[in-house]
Amino acid sequence: MRLNSLSGRFAALTIIFVLLAEILILVPALSNFRLNFLQQRLERAQIASLAVLASDQAIAADLEEELVRNAGVYNVVLRRDEIRQLMLASQFLDPVEETFDLRDQTIWVAMDDALRQLFDRSNRTIRVIGEPVNQAGQLIEITLGTEALRQAMIDFGLRLLALSAAFSVLTALLLNLAAQRMILKPMRRVISHMSTYASAPEDERSIIIPDARLVEIAEAETALASMQRTLTSALKQKDRMAQLGQAVAKISHDLRNILTTSQIFADRLEESADPKVRRAAPKLVNSITRAVNLCETTLAFGRAEEPPPTLSRFPLAPLVAEVIEAEALLATGGEQSNIVDYVTDIPPTLVIRADRDQLHRVLSNLVRNARQAIEGTVQPGTIEVAGAENDNEWCIRVGDTGPGLPPKAREFLFQPFSGSVRKGGTGLGLTIAAELIRALGGRLELLRSDEEGSEFLIHIPRAMAIRTQRETTAI
Repeated sequence: MRLNSLSGRFAALTIIFVLLAEILILVPALSNFRLNFLQQRLERAQIASLAVLASDQAIAADLEEELVRNAGVYNVVLRRDEIRQLMLASQFLDPVEETFDLRDQTIWVAMDDALRQLFDRSNRTIRVIGEPVNQAGQLIEITLGTEALRQAMIDFGLRLLALSAAFSVLTALLLNLAAQRMILKPMRRVISHMSTYASAPEDERSIIIPDARLVEIAEAETALASMQRTLTSALKQKDRMAQLGQAVAKISHDLRNILTTSQIFADRLEESADPKVRRAAPKLVNSITRAVNLCETTLAFGRAEEPPPTLSRFPLAPLVAEVIEAEALLATGGEQSNIVDYVTDIPPTLVIRADRDQLHRVLSNLVRNARQAIEGTVQPGTIEVAGAENDNEWCIRVGDTGPGLPPKAREFLFQPFSGSVRKGGTGLGLTIAAELIRALGGRLELLRSDEEGSEFLIHIPRAMAIRTQRETTAI
């Protein structure tokens, strides 16, 4: 049992505290022992004086000396019938230095006298006054030396300390055994489970099953089990995302080739004789171009990191109009939804600095989520996109009058595969949007979500942390 272990320190503290408690009761115990010692001397002296009273004639000097010696005193004075009489006397002639009256001593006075007596090494002569037992007189006085009293007190104190030390060691051993069984053994079990889990964190069989009887240990095991389940789930999700990333990279590679071919054919639509086709061709080309860029970005992300945004200055209103027009075409039935109204509140002169394609993706995700939420209720609703700016940042607000997000979705809102509330949804839209805004040095936050709808706010700082050399002006 080492002192740097919990059991060793527990045992050491137990011994220290028990000894400290014994020291605290040592002073009252010594005081009580001193009073008993003096009371015994008074009783012995009374018995010796009664033997003298029983004799009708004077006793011999040697007998008187023997009675005084057996009583442990120098002389005895007994007061009877208002007469003070010297009953026994020895040849000791030292003067009396102090008088103690045991008839009216308080506990504090008695403890003070005991301490002074214990630390006074000189053999002083004291007078002790007390009441005779069995009403054998009015009072009895004795004189005696303090050396025997002090030595008796020292012997008693040493015996008490030795007994206390023995009890301390025994108590410490018993407490240590109890601690080993009730506390340390469950703790070692928890530590063993932690080590086992650390070697295979993806194995659910290594998750601890709480079964401790102690409330504190049971709470610790429950918290550990919850943490292990969360970590195991996160590791499995990480593996699924890694596998998904590989699959998406393969799909994006082939999809890029298909879209590149489609882009070539879309360019030829601009030469069509149909004016509607010629007007729709540039939008089709732009959509295919963004799809190709997205595929290339996905492939780049699969190899290393997503490339930094290409910053440019552009008016926000046309971009929002483009997003809303695209979402309207994707509405129910392939035509503009009859139950969703789109409202914009963007100053025509508002120009922001960001990556236009990435911001298009962010707004498309937010508006699409709002449209799908409203369509899910089969009730008319409104989607509003507003923009503003101040000295520090540009702000874009996207709000809807849909049913709002449930608590679970709000808790895992920006976590992949966790924040979706739509059947068949992946939960990646808001995750991607938040990451793209962070890449611009800004943040995406949920302002509110209740039965009256949801509202998101995009913050894009003017003083961006990201700087690139590929910055253009497209106004």
